[in-house]
Amino acid sequence: MEVWQYAAATAIVVLAYFIRGIAGFGSGLIAVPLLALFLPLTFVVPLILLLDFTASLVMGGLDLKRVQWREVGMLIPFSLIGVMVGTQLLVNLPLTPMLLILAAFIFVFAVRSLLNLKGEKPVSAWWAIPASFTGGTVGGLFGTGGPPYVIYLNHRIQDKTLLRATFSALFFIEGAVRIATFFIAGLLLAQTVWWNALFALPLMLGALWVGGHVHTGLTQTHMTRLIGVLLLLASVSLTLKALS
Repeated sequence: MEVWQYAAATAIVVLAYFIRGIAGFGSGLIAVPLLALFLPLTFVVPLILLLDFTASLVMGGLDLKRVQWREVGMLIPFSLIGVMVGTQLLVNLPLTPMLLILAAFIFVFAVRSLLNLKGEKPVSAWWAIPASFTGGTVGGLFGTGGPPYVIYLNHRIQDKTLLRATFSALFFIEGAVRIATFFIAGLLLAQTVWWNALFALPLMLGALWVGGHVHTGLTQTHMTRLIGVLLLLASVSLTLKALS
């Protein structure tokens, strides 16, 4: 990495985890596509996986009494299959298709954030199968698999405290599985990933702390739409990079 890449990567990590500190989500969706503009995905995805896994532990840990284990149990099996599929795609798929798929994925959630789309009606438990498989696959491929889980569980659990605890448990288990799978695939064996994660750790922790304590004056709706703008820009940039 050159000096400008370190500077750009530092700014992106700080921005991503500052927003996560405020909104509680979005670090991977922001960091991965922006870092992928000048760094290989096989480096970016493992790096953000390590940082996100640490951030999840720091931000809340596990409130085991409030976790809806039935919902977690329904999501985990197909999530594990998806993680293995996504990891194999990350290792074997050529760069251009990966960038275009990532751009399309980010674009969908950019539009969803910009329009503040969300539903209130509960959905059938059968939706756990496509939600968990998609989340696992995208998580293994791009390290940003959270949205499918979030959409599904938002339609299943109404109590915010129970929802937050269930998210924490699910992301902890899924993150641990991804780390193990990445080790097996050789994506976490490179020393550069660990050294850069160690370098980024204080930046990530500082950004989380500032984001959690600074009052920005933005409502949750405004923050969601701001994330949508960032995702839309990232999607367009990734598409241009892939086509060029």
